[in-house]
Amino acid sequence: MEEFIENKPFNEIEIGDSASVQHTLTMRDILLFAIMSGDVNPAHLDDEYARSDTFHKIIAHGMWGASLISTVLGTHLPGPGTIYLSQSLKFLKPVGIGDTITARVTVKEKDPMNYHVTLYAQINRKSP
Repeated sequence: MEEFIENKPFNEIEIGDSASVQHTLTMRDILLFAIMSGDVNPAHLDDEYARSDTFHKIIAHGMWGASLISTVLGTHLPGPGTIYLSQSLKFLKPVGIGDTITARVTVKEKDPMNYHVTLYAQINRKSP
């Protein structure tokens, strides 16, 4: 059976609606993100360097975690056709290989004049 991704029309979106995605970080994720972004900081790619750095281990790019917010928006809430206009981010803790990340968005406001939705986004980390 095929699964289809469908968007949620503006008139069906309610304040308080939420959606999430979950992913466990692998070294492959880090390598792919480094290639795609061009960010080859050794804190993300070089084990020896990372062990002597602030977190003493290889960590994910901060924007890798933030990209999971985009995943939720484009696939769940509101879904395909979503245009991501702006964001504000604060990074509290590093994400390491094997950590499971849950990115959740919750509808906070709706602007029917402009068909804009304001969402609160949060990323939670669970370490193995």
